[in-house]
Amino acid sequence: METEKNAENTQLKTALVAIIGRPSAGKSTFLNTVCGEPVSIVSEIPQTTRDAIRGIVNTSFGQLVFIDTPGYHNSEKKLNLKLRSVTENQIKDADAILYIVDSTRTPGEEEELTAGFIKSYANRTVIAINKIDSHSAQVIDAVDFIKKNLPAVPAERIINISAKTDENVNDVLKALYDLAPVGPQMYPEEYYTDQEVGFRIAEVIRGEAINRLEQEIPHCLYIDIADMEMKKEGKLLWVRAFLCVERESQKGIVIGKGASMIKTIRIESLKKLRKLFDYKIDLDLQVKVDKNWRQKDTVLTKLIK
Repeated sequence: METEKNAENTQLKTALVAIIGRPSAGKSTFLNTVCGEPVSIVSEIPQTTRDAIRGIVNTSFGQLVFIDTPGYHNSEKKLNLKLRSVTENQIKDADAILYIVDSTRTPGEEEELTAGFIKSYANRTVIAINKIDSHSAQVIDAVDFIKKNLPAVPAERIINISAKTDENVNDVLKALYDLAPVGPQMYPEEYYTDQEVGFRIAEVIRGEAINRLEQEIPHCLYIDIADMEMKKEGKLLWVRAFLCVERESQKGIVIGKGASMIKTIRIESLKKLRKLFDYKIDLDLQVKVDKNWRQKDTVLTKLIK
């Protein structure tokens, strides 16, 4: 009997974990920290994540497959409604939920909306009170909000963390493993993401672009990978990509004076891509106008899955 019990304890666990939180709560930072690689775009600009991005963590306990979902907030715009549906679908299908709360912002309507949505999933939710390293952190207020709005989540599953500095992140992983069922791994141990090459390249380019462009441009931008061709016997991947904006006036801003902005985006993108792939990348980067693309179902369906 004891032998059977020990054998059961050594069985590995596997779980699909959906990360939810309001925009800029630190979801992407958490994902990149636990994966040890830049899986998801990190930016000060809200609504950077537009898809359910997977990051994979393998430890001696088993495998956690995290899904970084778009920031959950209230908006009737077509793009934002599409993003909300992505988040809601991932939450429903997940084995466990990680709700990340930004302790530097006072809980308001968006936080209440998020907490209200996951209330019925409290039995499989871990809550991370994030950004405790910040001088503006209001941890007590955040914890009080959680206890009031999600009383079914036990105290041991409410953890104060800093995703940026990796403080208490392992405690979050342990709590998630406690919720995870025993089961076979979904991915080989060497995987830290399941993103396709084209998607990863597009996200790197978009990340470099939105962190350099101001005003409304980041929200009006998407990346279209037009062509990819492996050359030199698999040693070089040639990529032609378009930075797509909504209006002609935005095109000039993305290109920049003397093409300075587009050159910078290309150079910085290549630096990051060289770290991600074991072959060289040759990037042909251009800008084009796709008028009012955020209102086009064909474009949204292609970009957001």
